[in-house]
Amino acid sequence: MIELDRVSVTFDGATKPTLRDVSLRIDEGELVLVIGRTGSGKSTLLGTMTGHVPHFTGGTLAGHVRVHGRDTREHRPRDLADLVGVVGQDPLAGFVTDTVEEELAYGMEQLGLSASTMRKRVEETLDVLGIADLRGAALRDLSGGQQQRVAIGSVLTAHPKVIVLDEPTSALDPTGAEDVLATITRLVHDLAVTVVVAEHRIERVLQYADTVIHVGVDGVVSQGDPADVMINADVAPPVVELGRWAGWSPLPLAVRDARRHAVAWRTLPVAPRTETPGDGPVLVAAKDVVIQHDAVLAVVGVDLSLRGGEITALMGRNGAGKSSLLWGLQGSGPLRSGSVHVSGSGRPEVDVHRLDAAQRRRHVGLVPQSASDLLYLDTVGAECHQADRESDRPLGTCRSLLDDLAPGIPDDRHPRDLSEGQRLAVVLAVQLTADPPVLLLDEPTRGLDYSGKAALRRALHDLTARGRCVVVSTHDVEFVAETADRVVVMAAGELVADGPTARVVVSSPAFAPQVAKITAPQPWLTVDDVRYAVEGGS
Repeated sequence: MIELDRVSVTFDGATKPTLRDVSLRIDEGELVLVIGRTGSGKSTLLGTMTGHVPHFTGGTLAGHVRVHGRDTREHRPRDLADLVGVVGQDPLAGFVTDTVEEELAYGMEQLGLSASTMRKRVEETLDVLGIADLRGAALRDLSGGQQQRVAIGSVLTAHPKVIVLDEPTSALDPTGAEDVLATITRLVHDLAVTVVVAEHRIERVLQYADTVIHVGVDGVVSQGDPADVMINADVAPPVVELGRWAGWSPLPLAVRDARRHAVAWRTLPVAPRTETPGDGPVLVAAKDVVIQHDAVLAVVGVDLSLRGGEITALMGRNGAGKSSLLWGLQGSGPLRSGSVHVSGSGRPEVDVHRLDAAQRRRHVGLVPQSASDLLYLDTVGAECHQADRESDRPLGTCRSLLDDLAPGIPDDRHPRDLSEGQRLAVVLAVQLTADPPVLLLDEPTRGLDYSGKAALRRALHDLTARGRCVVVSTHDVEFVAETADRVVVMAAGELVADGPTARVVVSSPAFAPQVAKITAPQPWLTVDDVRYAVEGGS
């Protein structure tokens, strides 16, 4: 179905290939998971399969890529449109119509199919994806999971043999991600569609994969059975890390398999290692905050106090009001009523909604979901230098932070030429350079591998160790388990839970991390918690 024969990809100006001498084969009806470090070349590999590399990206492609017998050297992406469907990270950005039914029909219109054929395929796709009740719905009104399913449907109506997805669950809450993965597995098993998925949140997809492709940082690519590849992979979810440490064989890839190995642990009378939340001063005091967008109440009467020395995770399903609350706390959101006061770093308490943009940045930093919107210079080095200058920090401060988050990004690289994770790392480094007393981050782990997340965690803990306050809005339950002192859960614009991380997430089937599910009823969240308990606190 897909064959890469000694493929190497070298982009213009690069000193070495992004992909080096890659040979692999993907058969019909396989679910293939592509893994690797941030910036290793996963998106480039996907691009070779869709024809976007090198036709749209430039550079040099050596070797041959054949999709259902068509060589991408002679066939541009438009010539593969009937064979390959592509779904990007942000489905809303890729929509070209207004409603679900129109979006499903659009691709077929471009292929010149008859009206009767289009009508039939739209109905079939609505049924396959379980979204018939949404046919007339406005795309912007859908949840993240629904939008992702519509994006899959928009390519499925062309009856492709292959669907390529780049981080399809990165912006979704756990329930929405499960819905999308259920759709993907149904396409594979019921329709024999070949699905290739690149995903950093490996824990969500690994158990469904038929084969895993590992892209190394040196451009070397390997392919094999998931359990075999994960033994030595340089990125691995908690269930695999736990299995490696415990020496389990075969290596478990799913919670169910790991629980069978962990029976003895679940009765250990050893108290878990716990972290005491900080008792620092209140740096943010939000009182009766109401935020409204047109006729929609996004935040409804929220009272929230945030302390220095504490990392708070803001969780909840897509559309719960998390992003709106962050913008309200930062001072730029359209506050209908209520107040937000911020203090810290020797500064007097201020109402952030009464400050101008320059003043707000000195009190509250915010990294939005569309982090790349904050990048405006021509090179990574220029962005770092500007961040150092604006923040009055020693030259190299921003660059050092960036190297911790995503090492190896050249100074002369244009930010728009970076991967999603690399661009996010640059923005994070810029914001961390400013070192405000309060830092708000909206989905900061999108596009980051496990090492990148660990580096981000260290940077955030360094901030809180110096008395800063950090709020992270995220769907990444594993990052929350490793990072947060406190979890606040939102639903329909209101706060529905607030407490220490272990108490909130362990009791939630949706937000519990893998280790908590494996070792329940023990209140352990991370692999380190298990090690500490099993080894008797040593």
